[in-house]
Amino acid sequence: MMQPDSNTRYGTVSRLFHWSMALLILWQFVGVLARVLAEDSAVEKFFWSTHKPLGVVLLVLALVRLIWTLANLRRRPRELNWASALGHMGLYGLLVAIPALGLLRQYGSGRTFDVWGLPLFTGFEGRIDWMVEPGNLLHGNFGWILLAAVAGHIFMVFWHRRGDKGQNVLPRMWG
Repeated sequence: MMQPDSNTRYGTVSRLFHWSMALLILWQFVGVLARVLAEDSAVEKFFWSTHKPLGVVLLVLALVRLIWTLANLRRRPRELNWASALGHMGLYGLLVAIPALGLLRQYGSGRTFDVWGLPLFTGFEGRIDWMVEPGNLLHGNFGWILLAAVAGHIFMVFWHRRGDKGQNVLPRMWG
């Protein structure tokens, strides 16, 4: 049964976006950590082979989720305060910027790119530095900032659950 968003809790679609993206982001970070800590291992190869395609999926989900959020803004639970609103805007910004920078870098590299058999870029001779360099500089760094922001997001959920009586936000998204 599909529940719409309400002023007290997020609906079925919003929760599906949230938790599916949370799992995909966790998968991405496991892959990055495997690449950093266990390079050239079977674990690293398994996770890293999905990094780019799942980045594209996350970008699409983030954009659709952003549209969904804006369309349902009046029906959703209100932000607790300006810091909460700013934190959520930052998460959305990073969830769009990180894969967009990765795609920009991929295109600028001139290499072909497909997502599970669906060609996105055909490739070309040469390289476009102004596309590659921002991705080289920011994609990974923004990823680590996203990891810190996600950790802060989780911490604040439990902070409000334990320390801020009357503002237990977990039931809003838990379902």
